[in-house]
Amino acid sequence: MSTAISVLGGVGLFLLGMTVMTEGLKTLAGSALRAMLSKAAATPLHGSFWGAIVTLLTQSSSATTMTTIGLVSAGLLTFQQGLGLVFGANVGTTGTGWLVALIGVRVSLTAAALPMIFVGALTKLLTRGRLSGAGAALAGFGLVLFGLTTLQQGMGGLAERLHPADLPAVLGGPEGRWWSGLLGVLVLVVIGLVMTALMQSSTAAVAVTLSGYYAGAVGLDQGCALIIGQNIGTATSSALAAIGASTTAKRLAIAYILFKLIAALIALMLFPVVIPLLERASSTVDGVTLLAAYHTAYNVVGVVVLLPLIDWFTRLVERILPERSSPLTRCLEPLALANPIVAVEAVRRTIARVLVTVCGSVEAALAGSAKPIRLGKDTVSVQEAADALRQAQIFLSDVTGPPDTDDEQRRLTSTLHALDRASRLTEVANGGINFGSVRDGPEDSRAGELCAEAMRSAAAIARGVAVPPRVAGSPQVAPASRGADAMAGPRAIPPDEAIAELERCTTQLGEALRIHRSATLGAVANGTLTADAALLRVDTVRSLEAMSLHAWRSAAHLVGRG
Repeated sequence: MSTAISVLGGVGLFLLGMTVMTEGLKTLAGSALRAMLSKAAATPLHGSFWGAIVTLLTQSSSATTMTTIGLVSAGLLTFQQGLGLVFGANVGTTGTGWLVALIGVRVSLTAAALPMIFVGALTKLLTRGRLSGAGAALAGFGLVLFGLTTLQQGMGGLAERLHPADLPAVLGGPEGRWWSGLLGVLVLVVIGLVMTALMQSSTAAVAVTLSGYYAGAVGLDQGCALIIGQNIGTATSSALAAIGASTTAKRLAIAYILFKLIAALIALMLFPVVIPLLERASSTVDGVTLLAAYHTAYNVVGVVVLLPLIDWFTRLVERILPERSSPLTRCLEPLALANPIVAVEAVRRTIARVLVTVCGSVEAALAGSAKPIRLGKDTVSVQEAADALRQAQIFLSDVTGPPDTDDEQRRLTSTLHALDRASRLTEVANGGINFGSVRDGPEDSRAGELCAEAMRSAAAIARGVAVPPRVAGSPQVAPASRGADAMAGPRAIPPDEAIAELERCTTQLGEALRIHRSATLGAVANGTLTADAALLRVDTVRSLEAMSLHAWRSAAHLVGRG
């Protein structure tokens, strides 16, 4: 009974320590975690490398994965770049196994762990900000060490009652035919999977396996089989977290599960070759170290195999789970709310997509076309754009905490200005404007042309925010082909010329409105126009001027030029 209590208590202390340490390291990293991941994932290879490093530093593959989901949803990373980070996180999370192998199971660390817990807890309680996070990380690390010592004591008692011969024989064992050995491997894989599913931590499950081997309760080949199952088992938490989540979160969860299954299949195929090599190496290298190395190599091989196939892998995941959410609100990922910077970026890209939609719709209406605006494969309306802005406003109200730096606060303020102006633009555009009256006279036609130019410029600026730039020196402003994807039109990068064009169009529209108003109302006095027709034409030009103004200000604030 005391053995079971020691084992369970050791696992519990280890899990608690990992949780406290991870939260502390995340607080200590602050927004640097988001900045590092968004800049490091330029290519899938770089993403895998830095995903492993960040996970190793934060001791949490879930922190890396959740941050990646927010970055992909906000449009800061492509799905393919996000996959690179997730692949790397699988390698980085094996670092804790090395901590267990090199330190945790070899010596009793109670004398060092308890002072760490005291100092860390005191720092956590008496300070704030990153210093408080450092205290939590230190206390968590102390709990991990204390948990490993307790686990080691429990495993010592378990080894007196459990021997490797009591567990199923595997392919590397000296007894049993190949099919019985294969069955033994599969049984141990299932046991490892269940261990991780119950603990909700592959790191804790691997720590139990390493401690069990060190105590003599588990053989080297059996430990390897358990590790395969424990790596598969960690996908269960991703599967549970994906229930009810966004499409991006579900896609990354599917990719994570497929990675684990493919890596496990490779490991099982290589099992008859690898185990004899490890058995021979165990005569010169400590077995616990070999198990930790196997754990890391297992995941590295999966990354090496899948990275060259990442294009195919991306298409496979996207085919398994196609995107069904609105293209306007796709960036509003709830997981992004935990990071103010990512949340603001998600809203910026939502506003940009709305601007493209509304400006494209107004330009089409001025040209006499009633064709719907298409974003990718989906058609969207001005009413849907208005609904998307309301969702963005609610989303921004739920952000956790204010931004940390002055630059980030200014970016949030600019985003709020852009949101307000885009909402006014959508309200005017959705107000039943009689676009047919812009062809009733030369002044009306001129106002329509100026408004159309303004809409093209605003849409070009918005595309530069909504999607990454294609090539330097691309056309600044030009009408997009009708019926094509509105997001495939030209982008204004840098936006200065387009902003100047917007200001020019808006200024000239304001002057044209005054001249048009005087001339049109005067036409009522000489009997050329009825009062209703004249006021309708004046109201139409006034609406064109208002839309041009709101599009200009929204686009300018969107790129920080407000």
